[in-house]
Amino acid sequence: MSAIEINFDGLPGPTHNYAGLSVGNVASQSNFGEVSYPRAAARQGLAKMRTVMELGLVQGFLPPPLRPAAAALRPFGFKGRDDDVLTAAASEDLPLFRAACSASSMWRANAASVLAAPDTADGRVHLVTANLAGMLHRSFEADETFQLLRRVFPDADRFCVHEPLPSARHFGDEGAANHMRLAASHGAPGLNVFVHGELRGGSYPERQDRRASEAAARLAGLDRARTLYALQNQAAVQAGAFHNDVVVVANANVLLAHPEAFADPARLYGALRERLPNLHIVETFGVSLADAVSSYLFNSQLVTLPGGDMALVLPSDAREGAAVWSAVEAVVAGDNPIKHAVVVDVRESMRNGGGPACLRLRIPVDGPALAGIDQRFLLTPERWAALSQVVEAYWPERIAPDDLLSPDLWAQARAAHRALEAVIA
Repeated sequence: MSAIEINFDGLPGPTHNYAGLSVGNVASQSNFGEVSYPRAAARQGLAKMRTVMELGLVQGFLPPPLRPAAAALRPFGFKGRDDDVLTAAASEDLPLFRAACSASSMWRANAASVLAAPDTADGRVHLVTANLAGMLHRSFEADETFQLLRRVFPDADRFCVHEPLPSARHFGDEGAANHMRLAASHGAPGLNVFVHGELRGGSYPERQDRRASEAAARLAGLDRARTLYALQNQAAVQAGAFHNDVVVVANANVLLAHPEAFADPARLYGALRERLPNLHIVETFGVSLADAVSSYLFNSQLVTLPGGDMALVLPSDAREGAAVWSAVEAVVAGDNPIKHAVVVDVRESMRNGGGPACLRLRIPVDGPALAGIDQRFLLTPERWAALSQVVEAYWPERIAPDDLLSPDLWAQARAAHRALEAVIA
C-alpha cells in the first residue's frame, strides 16, 4: 500500500471540566467555572471520529489517563489512600487539585512531535513525547502519554517512541501542534517546519521553545537542509493563538494560513517554495485574528481523501460567522486541492479551547508500519459502538465546579476507566 496518514483522536475523559487552567487559551479562561458535559464531549468526539471514517480514512483513538490523578499529587507531600490524597489536596491547594482533575489529554495534538519515516535517519516513524512543561496540569500527562504511545506503537522496527525532554523552561515542548510536514505525498520525503515562540513579553506565554524543536529534530535524525524553524507572530500569540495550529494547518503539499501567523512569512514561504515547487500556500484574507481564534477555522483537520482531493474538517463555529464561512467557501472554490468542507460539532471541546485538529495526533504510515500498530487502537464500526456504549454507561452527564470535590465523582471516573480498559482489552 502507499503511505497514509492516520488520525488518532483523544477520547474526552469523564472528568472533562472548565477549570480555566490554560493561560493564553481564550476559550478556556472565558468559560472558567461553567458547567461541563463530559458525556456530550465524548459523544461529539466519537461522532467526529465516525465522520472521518465515513470519509474513507483510517481512524485511531487514544484513551484518556485516569483522572483525578492522585499519583501526580503524591510528590507534593500528600499521603495515604487515593481518596485521602485527593481530599487533602482539595483542602490545602485547590489549584493543584484542579490541575490533577484536568481532562486536557483529550487534545492529542500535544501528545508528541511525529517525524515521518521518509524523513528520519533510520527510516522509522519517530514520536518525541511532549513534556508540556509550560502548564502544570498538562505536564502531569507527559509520562503517561509516553507509556501509552509505547503501548499503541510497540513495533520497534517501525516506530521509535522517545521519552519527554527534560521539563525545563528552556525546553518547553507542546508537540505536533507546533510542527508541520509538507511533502508531495505522505510517503514522499518531506519538509519539517517547527514553529516556536520566544521571550518577547506580553500577557500570554509563548509555549514552544526552539531548543525543544531542535532536540526533536536531532533525536529523529532529520536532514538539516529540509528542516525549517519559523517564529510565531507575536500578535497572533497575544490574540489567543497559543499553538501554531490555531492559525495554520498543513497537509501534504498544501498550507492554509492566516496572513498574520508567522513573524516573517515571506522568508518562510520563499524557503518552502524553493524546496517544494508544487506547494500550494493559501492565505485567507478578510478573517481577523479574533475571528480566527474564536472560530478555530485553522484548527480544522486538513485530510487527503481516497480520491486525491482534500477536505477541511471544520468546527461548527466556523459556519456561524459570515466572514469566516465566506473564507471557507473561497478556499474550497479556489485553485488548490481543498475541495470539500465537512462540518463537525465539537462544542464541548471548543469551549475549553480545542478544535478538531487539537483532538488528533497525525501518524503517517506505510503498510508494514500500519501492521505494527496495536490494532486495538484502530477503530472499526464494532469498536466504535463499544466505546459509545461505555461512554453512555459511565461518563457523567454534567459536572459543576464543586462536583470535582466529590468522592462519588472520583469513583465514577475510576469505574469509567476500568470499563474503557475492558473494551480495549
